[in-house]
Amino acid sequence: MNDKEEDPEKFAQRRRKLEIQIQRLTDKLTSRIPKGRDLTNAKWLETLFTAITNVPEDNFEAKRWQDILLNRSSSLPFPLVYETNEDLVWSTNEKGRLCVHFNGLTDLTFEVYCDSRQLHWFKRFLEDQQTKRKSKKLKSENQYSSALFTLRNGRIGWQEGEGKGEPWQINRLTLSCCVDNRLWTAEGTEQVRQEKAEEITKLLTNMKKKSDLTDNQQAFIQRKQTTLTRLNNSYDRPSQPLYQGQSHILVGVSLGLEKPATVAVVDAIANKVLAYRSIKQLLGENYELLNRQRQQQQSLSHERHKAQKSFSPNQFGTSELGQYIDRLLAKEIVAIAQTYKAGSIVLPKLGDIREIIQSEIQALAEAKCPGSVEIQRKYAKQYRTNVHQWSYGRLIQSIQSKAAQVGITIEEGKQPTRASPQDQAKELAFCAYHLRLAKHS
Repeated sequence: MNDKEEDPEKFAQRRRKLEIQIQRLTDKLTSRIPKGRDLTNAKWLETLFTAITNVPEDNFEAKRWQDILLNRSSSLPFPLVYETNEDLVWSTNEKGRLCVHFNGLTDLTFEVYCDSRQLHWFKRFLEDQQTKRKSKKLKSENQYSSALFTLRNGRIGWQEGEGKGEPWQINRLTLSCCVDNRLWTAEGTEQVRQEKAEEITKLLTNMKKKSDLTDNQQAFIQRKQTTLTRLNNSYDRPSQPLYQGQSHILVGVSLGLEKPATVAVVDAIANKVLAYRSIKQLLGENYELLNRQRQQQQSLSHERHKAQKSFSPNQFGTSELGQYIDRLLAKEIVAIAQTYKAGSIVLPKLGDIREIIQSEIQALAEAKCPGSVEIQRKYAKQYRTNVHQWSYGRLIQSIQSKAAQVGITIEEGKQPTRASPQDQAKELAFCAYHLRLAKHS
């Protein structure tokens, strides 16, 4: 055999490895293809027929059949997301009711039914588009840009209803809108206008430095120049002074398992705490909702465990009570920040939550069962079962959203793991302030 010739066995092994890699890549790409929901339960029925008429080859196949049969598929299609604000076209009908139609669904016009608390938003969406249309119709040089529309994007989807009949008669079509709260006022709009103008100017400067621009790149530059010109024309909006907080006043929010949120308001220059707020004080008369939420979690966990033991469907929905509590907490935390004219709210990093919770449980176990590692381990396990972990990501997002509405800055810091909730909130705020000073020094 020639030394340069490859051994057939090694060649076969290398070929098998290459085939496995190609198959894995193919499976990965296939899994990324968007898949619709099985609205007719065709896959479930097919799997049921297969399981009845065949014997599984191995435990893996039996488990796959079981997962499909126990899965409760949704009867609703996925929502449609409209990324640009001009994909939603607003108007009024002969009755004076607000209506909307969507690009791609121009034959369908929907009347908007909403609560009185949301009506002013939809009126603003209409006003913004009417202003832009009017300037365009008159072919005025002072045209407006949709970059300053209060509406940023929207989504239409179905909300499941109860009863019998056709799905489109039982279920309701819902519209969710994303807005930029700063664009509600003249001052906030000016702030956004400056940010967008600086961003476009920087982009154009970098583009013009390049030589031999293609036709598409030149057209892109022209479009951006037009947008930059139109940004100078601001919409007529009510005036409301922007929130002005004091940078040395910070609100630290510590998160925990037993007490989901604790607040400390600090004056970093004077090195003192101005106020503390416990979870009970934050929720006030709504504090009982926290216990109700935990009872619901325990009940759902028990029902899910029973369903798993009997191989029954175990996908139980959760109520929106937890989300409601998060919004109450966020509202109160932001109100406290406004009361003390705080410049920022300091939150722990989401990636540190696991360590924080683990340290809290371990400290409780050591205090409850000193000297016995095994008993501490059993106590910690039982404690996790009785006190369910909060959705900290959802709570942080609620605080961030509420703070953005009034213009309060959000900072992140390192929350201590071994201290009382009040001390953790205090140290979180002080550490964020010192870190800020170190970055600017």
